[in-house]
Amino acid sequence: MRSKTQRFPFSETQARGSLPYLPLKLNYQNNSADLIGILDTGASVSVLPYKVGKELGAVWENQTVKLSLTGNLAQFEARAVIVSAEIGQFSPVDLAFAWTRNENVPVILGQVNFFLEFDVCFFASEMFFEISQNKPK
Repeated sequence: MRSKTQRFPFSETQARGSLPYLPLKLNYQNNSADLIGILDTGASVSVLPYKVGKELGAVWENQTVKLSLTGNLAQFEARAVIVSAEIGQFSPVDLAFAWTRNENVPVILGQVNFFLEFDVCFFASEMFFEISQNKPK
């Protein structure tokens, strides 16, 4: 069962062309950050840059679950962190992130667990995408 669908435009960047960037608000321990994440259907996990985790008040040493990342991020340490996310008019959801020591990576919304919480339909030729939130079972 799905909730109402919301539409978002693709964002154009000089370096990468048009990409599905999603505005969202992350909340953790009474701190929040308004930011933009990129929807990446090929990413197995969602990734949080180190500076964003620090801005939210996360303490690296307190995150005890260590993760191994692959590809360009394989050389960086990562820890699991769960934050609350507010996206558009949808109900807040808990999202799991691999919080990486890399500060030069965007917020990446990947399979675990963004695409488990939301269904996304891309209309690349029309430069927009739609999201609907999965309702709890």
